Amino acid sequence: MKRFISLLLAGIMLFALCSCGGGGGNANSAVSYDIHEGKQISDDAVLDVTIASHASWPYDENWKVWEYIKESVGGTINVNAIPATDFGTKFSLVMAAPDSLPDVFGFQGKPGSFSDYCEQGAFLALDDYAELLPDYNEFWNSRSDDEQWMKDTRKGTDGKVYYTPIYGMERSKNIRSWLYRKDIFEKNNLEVPETMDELYNVSKKLKELYPDSYPFCMRSGFANINVIGSSWKPNFHYNTYYDFENEKWSFGAAESEVMYDIVTFLKKMVDEKLMPSDFFTISASSWQELVSTDRGFIMPEYQIRIDFFNNIARANNPEYTIAAMKPPVAGNGLGVAMVNKFNDDPTGMAVPNTGDEASIANAMRYVNWFYSDEGSEVVSWGKEGETYEVVDGKKRFIFPENENNAQILYGFQTIGSYLRIDPAAAEACMSEEQAATTDFALEHTYPELDPTQYMSISSAEAAEIADYATSLGTLVQENIQKFILGQRPISEWDKFQEELSALPIEELLSVYETAYNRVK
Repeated sequence: MKRFISLLLAGIMLFALCSCGGGGGNANSAVSYDIHEGKQISDDAVLDVTIASHASWPYDENWKVWEYIKESVGGTINVNAIPATDFGTKFSLVMAAPDSLPDVFGFQGKPGSFSDYCEQGAFLALDDYAELLPDYNEFWNSRSDDEQWMKDTRKGTDGKVYYTPIYGMERSKNIRSWLYRKDIFEKNNLEVPETMDELYNVSKKLKELYPDSYPFCMRSGFANINVIGSSWKPNFHYNTYYDFENEKWSFGAAESEVMYDIVTFLKKMVDEKLMPSDFFTISASSWQELVSTDRGFIMPEYQIRIDFFNNIARANNPEYTIAAMKPPVAGNGLGVAMVNKFNDDPTGMAVPNTGDEASIANAMRYVNWFYSDEGSEVVSWGKEGETYEVVDGKKRFIFPENENNAQILYGFQTIGSYLRIDPAAAEACMSEEQAATTDFALEHTYPELDPTQYMSISSAEAAEIADYATSLGTLVQENIQKFILGQRPISEWDKFQEELSALPIEELLSVYETAYNRVK
């Protein structure tokens, strides 16, 4: 890790030395600040945009959304799409070659993932270009206080915004919920569990009815422990997290009683074959096969799994229904009927410091357009009669027969194609059945986003965290798995806590606290 950070910093310094005439990215007097009438950039301008291409909807140069963007913004916009799986590697290579930098990056990450570059002046802060971003500033200044988190979570280590905030996708992107097979419960006259004890009992009944099943069909073990942690204690994560209730940084595995309750519950479920024993590592395809074939009935999952499973399974079983349920609560007196918050859209744009002031000005104008009323309408819906129609006063996408995916068909809501989305357009990509669960799911989502999901950290802090977190992460993950799977006796829990206390937990938390104090 240290070697990686050293190489990264070396690349950044090379960038800083090689960037020509950037002057920190401050526009000079030769650059016009006038927005071109009807356009953002002049017809003779060329803008190079590099985006990440998601495997589920790979970039298509014929997508309508890019046709409309190019038509509205002006100039010539060249789009270079890199598969998202390769983006991290190629991003580093591009950043090490300043002469070939694009004017705009559109990718998926968080401010902290490129804060080192920002510290060295390789990216430009939107705060320093207010004159070129009138729509951006007007839009965010018009947002209510409880919506400002979407902008605040994009701040760099200096408190400025380098990574553009997303608006409108928080009601559709990364919403987590507890899901259950509503049809199976109704068929067998079973009550939806509201406590962990009830979850255990109903899982036992389902196991009797469906012997080959794993009623509690959780996957992605550690990730989902962090999703459902609030059922045992608000905000709880097994690793580093911010405890909003007590206003302090904590390390979940070292909170012995809460972590013990979670481990023993999951151990009981595994021991009695009420959940898959490989839930830490089970592949997505194997897990999907269980859930879609009457062998998995309750799970913490992405809300979008409602449509995913219902659409697939109903071809063979019209009664099949995955639905959202209230999160069950543990019996320790601390938990709440909520999942931890993850409904943040991690995509965005960033403007590298190319040193070309005219191109930088055009890049900022390009970013600005996405926050305008016109830009939002275009990237949300497209054009009436071409990509959407109005039925009974409500917009809906136009789909040919046997097609219902606006991302694949038109490119809407794909990486790099939006910043401000009409929330109604985001929900229009769901079935009415799934969309109807959004309010319910969000009512049972903890309101605060854990800072580890967005916080920018300096290069020095990153080095410290890498030193501390490696030994901690190895010890914690190995032993939690062993306790749950019966590979280490639960009677050694206190000994495990002693082993944990010998590691630099307080030092790790101190680094996070320092970083968090800059942005809270």
